[in-house]
Amino acid sequence: MLLELIATVVMGFAAAGCVLILNWILGGRLPKWLIPLAAGAGMIGFIVWSEYSWSSRIIDTLPEEVSVVSQNEVRNWYRPWTYIWPLTNRMTLVDHRFDRRNEAFPDHVLTAVVLMGRWEPGRQVPVVFDCAQSLRADMSADVVFTDDGALEGADWLRLPEDDPALRAVCDRE
Repeated sequence: MLLELIATVVMGFAAAGCVLILNWILGGRLPKWLIPLAAGAGMIGFIVWSEYSWSSRIIDTLPEEVSVVSQNEVRNWYRPWTYIWPLTNRMTLVDHRFDRRNEAFPDHVLTAVVLMGRWEPGRQVPVVFDCAQSLRADMSADVVFTDDGALEGADWLRLPEDDPALRAVCDRE
C-alpha cells in the first residue's frame, strides 16, 4: 500500500514534468494551470490502472498448479463507472500443490484454498472435498483424522455439482 502511494506521487511528478518539458519545447506557450492538471490526471490514471489491473497482475504471477476458481466483482455508487466495468476486489484460488488423497477414501481430496483480497493478506484454508457426494469440509482445530483416515468432527457443506472449486479439485487428474 505504501509502495502504491509512493508510485502515485511519482506518477504525478512525472506527468507534471512531461508538461513542463513540453512547455519548454513550445517556448512557454502552455497555460500554467496545465501542470497541476497533468499531475492530478497522472495520479488518478495510475490509481485507476492499479485498481483494475490488480487481479490480472496477481494471476500472471501464480504458479501453473494454482487455479482461479472465482473472482468477486463489485459495483459502487461512489464509483459509477463500475456499473459499466466492474472492479475485482477478491479472488478464490485452489493451490493444487497441496492436493492429497487417501487410498482408503479415494473420493476425498485435501487441498489448500487461498482467499485473496485487494489490500488484504492472502489466507490459506485447508479444505477437504468429497467428490462423490459434492461436499466440502473446512479443516478447523476441531477436525481430526482417525486412524483409518476418516474425518471426525467435520462440518460438511453440500455444494452444487457445478461449484467452481469442487470442479477444479475433482476434475483434476
